[in-house]
Amino acid sequence: MKPYKNKINRIRTFALALIFIGIVIMYVGIYFRNQPIVMVILMLLGVLAIIGSTGVYAWIGLLSMKTVPVECPNCGKHTKMLGRVDICMHCNEPLTMDRSLEGKEFDQDYNKKSSQQ
Repeated sequence: MKPYKNKINRIRTFALALIFIGIVIMYVGIYFRNQPIVMVILMLLGVLAIIGSTGVYAWIGLLSMKTVPVECPNCGKHTKMLGRVDICMHCNEPLTMDRSLEGKEFDQDYNKKSSQQ
């Protein structure tokens, strides 16, 4: 199982990947200069990926403003928590604000609605 990462950082990484994917798609479009229809389609797909990335960045920025800032008990740095359980952005310490989950093994499934009591 791959290590769990902070939710905000995962979404930001996805948005950054969309930018690079869009650039690569547009770059591939350059090789189809002799076929203008294909080139235009690839250029438009690349631009749509970059616009999508902008939307994701705007969404995570708005979401980040609603998060609860907490101080990590392990490293002492401030981090933003999203959901019932999350990971510190700096030291990967499991964090929770739900007293019923304190001391339990970290599981990201605690954030799903079906696991809430």
